[in-house]
Amino acid sequence: MIDISAIEAAAGRLEGVAVRTPLICNDELDRVAGGRVLVKAENLQAIGSFKIRGAYNLMSQLSAAEAAQGVVAFSSGNHAQGVALAGRLLGIHAAIVMPEDAPRAKIENTRRLGGEVITYDRYTGDREAIASRIAAERGAAVVPSYDHEHIIAGQGTVGLEIAEQALEMRMPPDQVLINCGGGGLSAGSGVALKARLQSVSVRTVEPVDFDDTARSLAAGERLSIAAGARSICDSLLAESPGKLPFEIHRRLFDPGLTVNDREVRDAMRFAFQHLKMVVEPGGAVSLAAVLNGKIETVGKTTAVVISGGNVDLEQFAAIQETAD
Repeated sequence: MIDISAIEAAAGRLEGVAVRTPLICNDELDRVAGGRVLVKAENLQAIGSFKIRGAYNLMSQLSAAEAAQGVVAFSSGNHAQGVALAGRLLGIHAAIVMPEDAPRAKIENTRRLGGEVITYDRYTGDREAIASRIAAERGAAVVPSYDHEHIIAGQGTVGLEIAEQALEMRMPPDQVLINCGGGGLSAGSGVALKARLQSVSVRTVEPVDFDDTARSLAAGERLSIAAGARSICDSLLAESPGKLPFEIHRRLFDPGLTVNDREVRDAMRFAFQHLKMVVEPGGAVSLAAVLNGKIETVGKTTAVVISGGNVDLEQFAAIQETAD
């Protein structure tokens, strides 16, 4: 179990690397919520997502011998870009196993950042097995997307910043909603938030058919999604909660929330119209939870994380043009 000291150490490593993204307010969002809403805009991060935080925190701690052998990661796109950028900054070769149907923008950006992209079929292939095989062949280190203490600590700097910024604004949140796939961001941020704001309630938000963390929290054990599940939230399609993140969720988190794809598209339109932000589907789920009344917000201060803005232009334009 990581603690606040690990997250503070990660923040030190990330100084000058990760952007301290803004925590913003919006009158229209406050009106809809009936309370104050603070938006943590990680879509404004260097790679359009929070993932550089965990990737750099882990890769910067590799030994010289490990770094010389390179790293291998598996990702639908945001972690891929984080690993690729960290590799470029640290001089480490990064190979990333990505689904062939990942958003084109994420694949192209990973390559632009210097990552070696290896594609696979997400519905028939096993990305972890592929990455493990490549790592064994090359003697490379595997950089998991969420189930590693250094990754969780790095992602936890998002929660640390939320707490610091909210206190600077004299608006400590009553509750924080965090987008959840495998759980690295939510788990790490939960540790930081609970350490700095002891009375705060922290909840995960997931796509309705990928509610493995919400159901696992209710059951008290790790559960998996149903076979054949689909969602437009490509960055949140974990099959089950990470082992380390779930142990943190179980200790610190209140029941999880879910939103459907229609609600996500509505949130993306709201973000563009009122926040003037481009938000990817998986990045919009916490905002969608507030907009659709998934949790009581009247008279409260609620913080939400927009975790990413990496979306193909065609998909984004289609969502903006067509209301459900």
